[in-house]
This record gives sequence, C-alpha cells and structure tokens, in this order.
Amino acid sequence: MPADAAESVFPQLEALLPHVQKPIQYVGGELNSTVKDWDSCDVRWALMYPDAYEVGLPNQGVMILYEVLNEQQGVLAERTYSVWPDLEELMREHGVPQFTVDSHRPVKAFDVLGLSFSTELGYTNMLAALDLAGIPLESKDRGPDAPIVLAGGHAAFNPEPIADFIDCAVIGDGEQAVLEITAIIRAWKAEGRPGGREELLFRLARTGGVYVPGFYDVEYLPDGRIARVVPKRSGVPWRVSKHTVMDLDEWPYPKQPLVPLAETVHERMSVEIFRGCTRGCRFCQAGMITRPVRERSITGIGDMVEQGLKATGFEEVGLLSLSSADHSEIGDIAKGLADRYEDDKIGLSLPSTRVDAFNIDLANELTRNGRRSGLTFAPEGGSERIRKVINKMVSEEDLIRTVATAYGNGWRQVKLYFMCGLPTETDDDVLQIADMATKVIAKGREVSRSNDIRCTVSIGGFVPKPHTPFQWAPQLSAEETDARLAKLRDKIRGDKKYGRSIGFRYHDGKPGIVEGLLSRGDRRIGAVIRAVYDDGGRFDGWREHFSYDRWMACADKALAPYGVDVDWYTTRERTYEEVLPWDHLDSGLDKDWLWEDWQDALDETEVEDCRWTPCFDCGVCPQMDTHIQIGPTGKKLLPLTVKNAAPAPSGHAH
Repeated sequence: MPADAAESVFPQLEALLPHVQKPIQYVGGELNSTVKDWDSCDVRWALMYPDAYEVGLPNQGVMILYEVLNEQQGVLAERTYSVWPDLEELMREHGVPQFTVDSHRPVKAFDVLGLSFSTELGYTNMLAALDLAGIPLESKDRGPDAPIVLAGGHAAFNPEPIADFIDCAVIGDGEQAVLEITAIIRAWKAEGRPGGREELLFRLARTGGVYVPGFYDVEYLPDGRIARVVPKRSGVPWRVSKHTVMDLDEWPYPKQPLVPLAETVHERMSVEIFRGCTRGCRFCQAGMITRPVRERSITGIGDMVEQGLKATGFEEVGLLSLSSADHSEIGDIAKGLADRYEDDKIGLSLPSTRVDAFNIDLANELTRNGRRSGLTFAPEGGSERIRKVINKMVSEEDLIRTVATAYGNGWRQVKLYFMCGLPTETDDDVLQIADMATKVIAKGREVSRSNDIRCTVSIGGFVPKPHTPFQWAPQLSAEETDARLAKLRDKIRGDKKYGRSIGFRYHDGKPGIVEGLLSRGDRRIGAVIRAVYDDGGRFDGWREHFSYDRWMACADKALAPYGVDVDWYTTRERTYEEVLPWDHLDSGLDKDWLWEDWQDALDETEVEDCRWTPCFDCGVCPQMDTHIQIGPTGKKLLPLTVKNAAPAPSGHAH
C-alpha cells in the first residue's frame, strides 16, 4: 500500500462539516479515545458499528474490542460509524472516503474492517460504508490490498444473507477471537503475505473458529430448500464453533469507557455484570447463543465501576446483562455500590429486570442516590397459556404483587413489554394484555391511594431467530399483526375507567417481516440486500428511513429466479428434516434439544432454569468445554477510602 494511502482526510472533510446535521459526531477526540502511531503498528483494525454515531458509540462490544486491541503492542484499532445521508452525498460529490473518527484515515488503508451487527437491519449501512471506502462490495472482487471484512455480533450467528459481502465471520465472544486473528494476520504479513488474500483467509478458516463463506458451497433441492452446505477445499472444517470467554474477571473491559462528544442514546457508564442466560425463554436468541452463564464477581464489578467513574465523570452506572437481577449477589452489589457512592449522588440502573427477581430492597438501593425513573418489566405474553409456550414463567399474581410493591413505594410509572405474533398465539392471548394492564392500574390506585399513576404497554412484533427453539416457527404476517394490535388498541381505548391511565406503544408489523427475512435468510437474500442498497436503502432500523415497499419490490424481483418469495422465508413453518442456513455454525446448542424444546412449546410445557436445577443437556457446556460460573463469592463491597471520582478535565464533554 502506498505510504500516502493512510493520510488523514480531515482537511477535505472539514470543509463539508458546516453543511451537515450534527457535524460534531464526525470530529473524534472523545475523552478516552486512543490514537496510536500508524507506522509503529503492523496490524490495524477499523471497527464499525453500522449505525449512526449516537447509537454506535455507546455500544459495549465495540468499546471492549477497541480497548483490547489498542492495549496490544504494535496493534491499533480505530472506530468508524455510518454517516448520515446528508454527509454521504457530499462525500461522494467531493471524493472523500469512509473514514475513522479517531484519526480520520481512510477505512480502506486498514488490514481489517470489523463490523458488529446487533441487528440485521444494519446490512444496507455496511454496503454504504464499503462503497464509500472504495472497497468492492463483493468479497470475490477484492484485491490483495483491500481490508479483510469481518462480521461479528449477534446477527453473525447467521451471516448467510451477507455471505457475498463479507470475507469472514466470528460467532460468540470477541475478546480472545480478535487477538487470535491479529496473531494470524501478523504472521502472514511478516512472511511477506504468501498466497495473498486467499491464503490468509484459509489460515483463519483452518482454526475452526472463523467462518469464511467463500470456502463453502450451498446446494439446493428443487423445492428451494437447502440440500447441504459443504467445504470446497480440504482443511476447511465442516462446522465452525463459537467463542466463549471464561472468567470475566480476567477481562475487565472497558476500563476507560469512551465519553461521547455529541448526545448519544445512553449517557451512562455501563458494566456487564454477567454474560449468558439459562432462563430458557424460547424466543430469546441472546439467551440461547450466549450460554453458559458466567458471572463477574462482586469485587470485579466494584473495581470496574470505580475505575470507569474516575475515567469518565458519568453520574449513572448501568448494570448490564440479559437479566441483571438474576446475578447471584445482585442485592449485595446494589447495596455496596449505593453505600459507596452515596455522597457522590451516583445513580444505578438495571436496564432489564425480571418480575420474579425484583424486590423492593433492590429497588430502593437502585434509587437511593439517583432519580426514581420508571420501572420496566417484560411479561412478554398477555395470557398464562402463551407464557407457558414461550417459557416465560411469570404468573399474573407475581406481576400484580411486584407492581403493587412499586406503586406502594412511591413509583408512579411502570412500563410493561409484550410481544405480538408468538407461535400458537390467538387474538384472545393478545387481548388479555389489556386485562393485565387494567389490573395493574387498579392495584396501583388502591395501594398508592392516588389516581395519578401510569402504566405503559409497549409491544414489539415477534421475529423467529436462528439457534432458538422457535427457529422452525412460522412468523405472523404484517397484516395479521396490525389487525391484532388494532383490536388491542380499541379494547384499551374503550375502557372508560382505566384506559386513560394506560399508554399504548407499538410498532407496525412491516419492519418485523424484513427483519425476519434477513434473520432466517440464506445466501439468496444477498441479492435482495444489494438491490435495496442500490435503490437508496439506508438506516433501515430508523422509522423515517425504512421503506417496506422498497424491500418487498426488491425481494420480488431478486428472488423470482429461485422460485421462493418473502413468505417462504417468513411465514412458512420449517420441518425437522430441513437443513437450516446456519446449521453448519455451531452455537453449542444441540439441534435435537432445540427441536424437543419447540415440541414442548407446542405442548405448553415449561422448563426450569438449569442454573438451579439438573442439566437439560442443551449441549453447550460439554461441547464448548465451558461450564456455568456463578457465585456467591461471599465477599462484600466495602466503601473505598478514596471514593470521590476525580473531576473530568475541563474542556471535555461531561
């Protein structure tokens, strides 16, 4: 690569910034960001969260990898985000390439472009970034100097829809994976890049932990289903395994969380208190693919909070995980942190709380130093029957008792989250959401002796995901979803006594169908994504940019030659025999176990949490050579001697 290929493009970019919205998001220089000397590093990563800065900057995954890589000698990592359409247009007009925010170098100059996909709706943004960077959209067209395009994140557990555009994918935890990949790239470069790009990809594939779609052939049956997926060359594994980090205390990242310059979706410092979940909710991909449960110790959490607050000056700490109140020492953690930071007025928040794991002691610790914001609970299903189907073991009594406690202790606002379109669901299951909300309000008025309380019902459409028991399930069509939600809305609004105290928020069924197409799609869907991108599709996760009609028109055209359509991918039920597009990617879950759990769902049979009961043989622990890691450690968080966080240096955003 020519020496000047990696020079900063900031002089050209700066001239464009006065003409775009929120120019500050492109400037870089955030507190705790890192710029390393380009020439003293031999492996260089550009990390991308394929969405706007305000959504991408707080992303924990990218922040952790950024720090893990930059701590390595001779390795640098910089960040890049999706640019808004206004800047994209100007960059094309003036020949400014996709750049990193850290030192404004062209993304094309890096060795790796690593993309983290939390949702499939970021795929068109990836194509926009590749195109702006001057990197050929399809991996087969890339020359020896183009970066390796690598996908990670939850959506990478089925990377088949983007198989044409990425060079490789990593499934599971990234911390150790990026270091192993870095070592392979470094050795290959040191040897003078033997065998070019193909040889590097082969070395990555050979490890068994990096999936290179280009080394696999997909064969189809006459009816459109997949016959088999086979490696094209010897030495490439039949199945690729996920990565699992054991002992989170050894990976206390991020140590120096980034502090955004522009406003972002989360203005707080976050600490991941455990990874994985074994509650076994059948709709939840995150819970299934991140098994087993691995807890961070109470002292490990305390150290991270202390260091993070010193490094950032934030005034709120989010205790993150899939179900934070399930940590075996959550009571001691909340009390210990509230005690420690009482004088500093540091607020604590649990973004996700299970109804049956919540108690008022915990609630009071969480609000002792901060504001009393709304509480969010997720019963997910409106009826007892549908909650058995999805294995969300929360009874109506549990919920009413919990919200009564909250309203009785001064909370005024409770938010309940449900899903519409779950397998076997009927109109009645959804209409029971209204009954539940009225009981919540009635109980709240009784215990608080006030009419001034609210309950917001928020509803999302259910999308079946790979590597879950519902991966075989039919998805509800957009029309049926909308009709069911309209009935629920009318029932809530028609309630003279309680209706005005119940807020109702829901998404129409259309984005869910596109997400369903992308989440369970195979390689043929790549043509749809490409057509949508060519037609101007960007930021599909944003309501104002999303166009259902565009997706459907492009899908009709792109899928016609294959004899399949959107319904075939979304509303069709799969059978046990069918080869699923992601079957060769091993999340550790035994396919037969998932199928049995799907049958249990249809029989409305609940399954316990294997953390506290005998193992159900889901397959993860033996297959991945992992095990559940939980406390209690028996330790307490004693207040620190020095507990006042140093003020952030002036001139930096707080």
